[in-house]
Amino acid sequence: MLHAIVKDATAKMDKSVEAFQQELGSIRTGRATAGLLDVVDVDAYGSRMKINQLGTVTVPDPHLIAIDLWDKSQMHTVEKAILASPLGLNPSNDGKIIRVPFPPLSEERRKDLVKVARKLAEEARVSVRNIRRHAVEEIKTSQKDGKIPEDDAHHLTDETQKVTDKHIARIDEALAAKEADIMEV
Repeated sequence: MLHAIVKDATAKMDKSVEAFQQELGSIRTGRATAGLLDVVDVDAYGSRMKINQLGTVTVPDPHLIAIDLWDKSQMHTVEKAILASPLGLNPSNDGKIIRVPFPPLSEERRKDLVKVARKLAEEARVSVRNIRRHAVEEIKTSQKDGKIPEDDAHHLTDETQKVTDKHIARIDEALAAKEADIMEV
């Protein structure tokens, strides 16, 4: 029971950090990555599918994604889905492969993307702090109910703070890496 509160808080904080890292991954940098097209759904074969379920997605160079579809009849559908996506990309095809060029980002756009990343980081920090607050409240309630002694309550509160600090540091590290990635020309 004593450590269950801290373990539960740690698991929730881990999920918050993972969700933040996934959101960061969807922010476009000046470099092409195959995972960038994961947000694009294609209407194919009567259902919504991801591009990587329709063909092979490769990155031959940092400014180009190549999509080699297994069924070439889906080329037009995939192109329309990429054009309609919020990524702002302009695909082209030669009948065999769809090429998606990545134009370099302007300085202004890079700064906007850094602001978005910082906003996501702050939301993740708030989430982690809320989890800490709930854990500390649970510890205080257990202490008032006589379930745990005062010394153990202080120890658990300190342990919860240490876990919180570690998770905030992970968020800050991920943010710093993404900022560097975005600002790299």
